[in-house]
Amino acid sequence: MINNLLKNKYFAYFGALICVAFWGTAFPLIKLGYAKLNIAPADIASKLLFAGERFALAGIIVFVFGLFYYRKPVLPRKKDLAPVFLLGVVQTFLQYLFAYVGVGFTTAANTSVITGTVSIISVLLAAIFFKNDKLGVLKIIGCLLGLFGIACVNLADLSLNSLTFIGDSIVLLSAFSGAFGNIITKKISRDKNPTAVTAFQLFFGGVLLIVSGLVFGGQTHFSNISSVVILLWLSIVSSVSFLLWTALLKYHPVSRISIFTMLVPVFGTVWCFILLGENVFRIENLISLLLIVAGIVLVNIKVSKNEN
Repeated sequence: MINNLLKNKYFAYFGALICVAFWGTAFPLIKLGYAKLNIAPADIASKLLFAGERFALAGIIVFVFGLFYYRKPVLPRKKDLAPVFLLGVVQTFLQYLFAYVGVGFTTAANTSVITGTVSIISVLLAAIFFKNDKLGVLKIIGCLLGLFGIACVNLADLSLNSLTFIGDSIVLLSAFSGAFGNIITKKISRDKNPTAVTAFQLFFGGVLLIVSGLVFGGQTHFSNISSVVILLWLSIVSSVSFLLWTALLKYHPVSRISIFTMLVPVFGTVWCFILLGENVFRIENLISLLLIVAGIVLVNIKVSKNEN
C-alpha cells in the first residue's frame, strides 16, 4: 500500500513539497536556536555541534519509528554499512560542514543562490549516472529558471570580492556534497529499507559533526525549555523529511525530486515571516516563486515523457 503510494508520480510531487516545506522551517528556527543557546555568528564550532546534535537525534528518531512500525530493529546489513556511512559523510557531514564554514566568509544572499545550485548539479549528475534520467533542453531551461528565481530575490545583496569568493567556493562544495548525496541515495536505496538508510546516515553524519564541533571548542548549553523544543523540532523535521526524501528517490528519477529543493529558500522566507515577523511581501519574492515553479514544471514535463 505505502510502496504503491510512494511510486505514484503525483504523490512524489506532493511528498517533495512536504520535504522542502519542512526544511524551510529550519531557516528561522536555527536563528532562534542560536539566540537561545547564545551562539555567536562567528562561532562555527558551536554551530557544527548544534547541527550534529540535531542530525544525530533525527537518526535516533527514525530508528525508533522503524522499531515501532516494523516491530523490530531496522538495521543495515553488514555489506550496507559502508555505503550508508559514505552517504552520512557526504550528505550530512560534508554538506553542513562546508555550509557552516563557507557562510562565515560570504553573504547570506550568495549562500542562498549557490545552495540553489544543488538542484542543477543533481540534474546534471543524474544524467551521467542514470540512463533513464536523461538531460534535455527543457530540463536545462527549467534549472536555469529556478536559479534565476533564487537570484532574483537576492539580487540587491549579492556580492563578489576576494573574501566572498573564498566563502562562495566553500559553499559550492556544500552544494556538490548535497547533489552527490542525492545520487548516492538513489544508488544505494534500490534494494535497501529507506528507514535503515535514513536513520544511520543521519546518525553517522551527526556524530561526525558533533566530534568536529567539540574538537574546535564548540559548546551548547540547553538551559531553557525553548532551546530543547527547538532542537526537538529541528530533529523531527530532519527525520521526517530525509526519510520521505530517501523513499521518493528510491522510486523516482533524481531530477524529478531534487528540483524541488529550489523551493527551500522560498519556504524559508515564508516561515521567517510567520515565526520572526520578517517582511516578505515584496515583488521580488513573487517573481522568484513564479520562476522557480516554472522551472520545476519544465523539468518534470521532460521527465513525464520518459517515465510514468
